[in-house]
Amino acid sequence: MDMRQVLETLCGCTAPSGFEGPAAEAAKALLAPLVDEVSIDRMGNLIGVHRCGIEGAKTILLDAHLDEIGLIVTGAEEGFLRFRTIGGVDPRMLPGREVTILTTPPIVGIVASPTPQQSDMDKAVPIQDLVIDAGLTQEQAEGLVGTPMVYRGACFPLGEDQVCGKAMDDRSCFAILLRCLELLKDKELDVDVYVMGSTREEVSGVGATVGTWAVQPNCCIAVDVTHGRTPDGPADKTFVLGGGPAIGVGPNMTRWMTQRLLDKAKEREIPFQQEVMSGHTGTNGWEMQISREGVATAVLSLPLKYMHSPIEVLSLTDLEHTAALLAAFVEELGKEGPL
Repeated sequence: MDMRQVLETLCGCTAPSGFEGPAAEAAKALLAPLVDEVSIDRMGNLIGVHRCGIEGAKTILLDAHLDEIGLIVTGAEEGFLRFRTIGGVDPRMLPGREVTILTTPPIVGIVASPTPQQSDMDKAVPIQDLVIDAGLTQEQAEGLVGTPMVYRGACFPLGEDQVCGKAMDDRSCFAILLRCLELLKDKELDVDVYVMGSTREEVSGVGATVGTWAVQPNCCIAVDVTHGRTPDGPADKTFVLGGGPAIGVGPNMTRWMTQRLLDKAKEREIPFQQEVMSGHTGTNGWEMQISREGVATAVLSLPLKYMHSPIEVLSLTDLEHTAALLAAFVEELGKEGPL
């Protein structure tokens, strides 16, 4: 599997929370050859299952969300678009950025901010003071109220091992799930493996809530990104790119699952890091854990620099190590795990 090509395909989709259709269809085409069944549910979640062939087998659900942060048009003023955010958009990222406005066909706009004479250059410009210029008339602009937008951009390499682009959070982790299935393809498994590309994680997590309820897994792993190490990042809350996946440790995670991830990483000599999460993990694991009567849950994270920006950066080596750890966790899970 060419991971660079997979990332380009998935991250090139324009699919903010609530509008994930294009990403779900692209992911479905990549997932279908690796599973026995694949479908998209009424919440837009993509769900596939690789069956082990054992009647009444236990199940594991692997999740990575397909949505991305974005913007939505709320009004028009002299041909300029007023907007609000979809998910956690950092206003410092916006001035001067190109955006794709999801009309049919899509059009390009730029985020314009007040001139330096009208604003404090030492502070981020508030969202309400920004507009999007797409060269529209007032009538055209008014017709776009309610239209979503995303950062314009695509993937490109940084050095030999790193890749930069938008929507790596969290489509890079869906690429990891695809690679995991590829690694398991010829293995004799004793659990059914469900894979979910969930929706609306950036705004509520309801996609994972509904999807987990429907699958009813015996255990699940939320695969998401975590903050990569940068010069301004605290050492105890950021993780080195190239250092392997970050295994979540804390109350949102079921202890035997965390321990199994740690043990398998050591056994297979897969590099890893530990991420202590004392409360809400900021992932779908929070919602998945309390589905129905409760589901054993783990959180596995990919280090990512510049999260929630159009220039998110990851390590391809980390992608491979994360997929290898997931595959190791799944192998002989029915025999070794307390399901």
